[in-house]
Amino acid sequence: METIQVVLDAKLLKAADTAAKRQKVNRSELIRQALREHLGRLRVKEMEERDRRGYEARPQRSDEYLPWEEVAAWPED
Repeated sequence: METIQVVLDAKLLKAADTAAKRQKVNRSELIRQALREHLGRLRVKEMEERDRRGYEARPQRSDEYLPWEEVAAWPED
């Protein structure tokens, strides 16, 4: 692991310390967990944006999904 220096304002530091104590982890572990979660959300957001641009560039045609809608329909009694 690498050691870095991060500057936090007093209110954020106190909130981080309180959360770390509640989670029974040290401050560094809390920050690592938070950063992993944030990076995961960013990755999902980037993939969603990539997909959105792809569908805008090549919109889905009804003949691509209508056959599947018939198969997925609830059976009639």
